[in-house]
Amino acid sequence: MHVGPRPLIASAVLAALVAALTACSGHPDRPAAAARSASAPPSGSASPSATAPATATPSAPAATPTPAAASASSPAPSRTPAAAPAPATRLSLTAAAATGGGLKLVRGGPAQEFTVTVHNGNSQAYGHLLIAFQMEPLTGEPGDLPGPATPFVLERRDPATGAWRAADLRIAADAKPAHLYTGGAALARDAVRTERYRLRATATGPTGSSPLMVYAIDADAAEGTRADFEHPGHVSLPLTTRRVL
Repeated sequence: MHVGPRPLIASAVLAALVAALTACSGHPDRPAAAARSASAPPSGSASPSATAPATATPSAPAATPTPAAASASSPAPSRTPAAAPAPATRLSLTAAAATGGGLKLVRGGPAQEFTVTVHNGNSQAYGHLLIAFQMEPLTGEPGDLPGPATPFVLERRDPATGAWRAADLRIAADAKPAHLYTGGAALARDAVRTERYRLRATATGPTGSSPLMVYAIDADAAEGTRADFEHPGHVSLPLTTRRVL
C-alpha cells in the first residue's frame, strides 16, 4: 500500500485551520484588524483637511459693487458751464443837496452844500475826468436889483486840506464843447469818487429858478468825439433863488 502523500495533506489541513482561527481573532496586530482599521477610522479622530471647509472657510459674500463697477454704473459728472463775461457798464453821475431835494438859495444868504458822486463803469478808465457846472441865466423878477457879473459863487472842498476853493460855474444858454475843457483827475475802472461843493447867491442879482447842470467831462477826448463820450455823465440839480422879502 502506498502512503507517501499523507504527511502533505495533514500539513495543508493544519495551515487552513490556523488561517481560520487567525481570521476569527480580534487582535489588533492581525490582518483582520488592519482591514477593519482601514475601512472605519476610530471615532474622535478627524482629519483637519476634512473639517476645515465646514468651519474656517466663510460662505461667499453677496456681490458688492467694486469702486470700478460703481464708477462705471454712475453717470459721468456734468461739466460746469464757463461763467459768462460781465456785461459792460458805463459811468454814472449823481448829485444831491445836503438838505435833501434841490438847492434853495436866498440872495445874500448862506451857501448850501451838495455832493457829486461819480461811479465809473468797467468799460473805460479816464486819465483826466473833470466835473463841470453850468446853468442858464435867470430872467429875473420885478424888484430885483442888478447884481455882479457872476451872481453865484461856487466852491469845492479840497479833501486834502478841508479848505473851500473857488470852482468854475458857467452861466450861458449854449453848451461848451468838451474838448475845450482842461484839468480833471484820473478815474480807474469801477472806481467811485465823491466830492463836496457849495453854492451861494450874491446879495444882489436876478431871482427865479434854473436847474444846475452837472457834467462829467473827459478832458482827453479829441475834437469831434461823440458827445456821449466827451461827457459820459450828466445830471441836473433843481435850483431856486429868491431875495429876502
